[in-house]
Amino acid sequence: MKPVIVTDPPRADLGQVARLADYGVATVHEALGRSGLLGPDLRPIQDGARMGGTAVTALCWPGDNLMIHAAVEQCREGDVLVVTTTSPCRDGLFGELFATALRYRGVKGLVINTGVRDVSDLRALGFPVWSAAVSAQGTVKATAGAVNVPIVIGGQVIRPGDAILADDDGVMRVRREDVQTGLDASQARLEKEAAAREAFAQGQLGLDRYGLREKLEALGVRYLTAEEYEKEQA
Repeated sequence: MKPVIVTDPPRADLGQVARLADYGVATVHEALGRSGLLGPDLRPIQDGARMGGTAVTALCWPGDNLMIHAAVEQCREGDVLVVTTTSPCRDGLFGELFATALRYRGVKGLVINTGVRDVSDLRALGFPVWSAAVSAQGTVKATAGAVNVPIVIGGQVIRPGDAILADDDGVMRVRREDVQTGLDASQARLEKEAAAREAFAQGQLGLDRYGLREKLEALGVRYLTAEEYEKEQA
């Protein structure tokens, strides 16, 4: 890793990203072919938060938050700070003081696959955070890393300026050039789900709506009465 701070990378359109976030992570993830999810380890420290913004990335050394300080300077309104480390770490790299600085700059929130601290203060500030851990373990500011370079979380490559969506269901990345595709596909999925919801409210079963009875039959699934089943088990 070369120590570097990249300034003013291209960003996805904030208006489009905000509209995409309104669909929710689960819908967008499914609409884009079940892609972009950063995995189940990133959980919100608060309930009911939803955000969408453009990524400013920070690559830190374990137990060292120096490059988060450098990344704050590169953040602007509508961004989401996304942080990872060069090897696994659960220390509390981020806390209330960072959040205060980022709120001033109009940052939407934080995604970090290490730990965070000052959780009650972060909640009181209303600063959305998705993290892999909560830890009071302190950190140092000693080792150079990188800001606004591609990073990997949960097997997904996140580039500066990509769209980051997060809610109670998790966090996902949408490549900046795919945001419009995501909007179109998410709207189509929303309409499909609305039709299914109406059908289910009228009593239709998913087995019939999605043609799953035929699939069960093709997989060799049989319907047996309780008596027939007990006889087969005897």
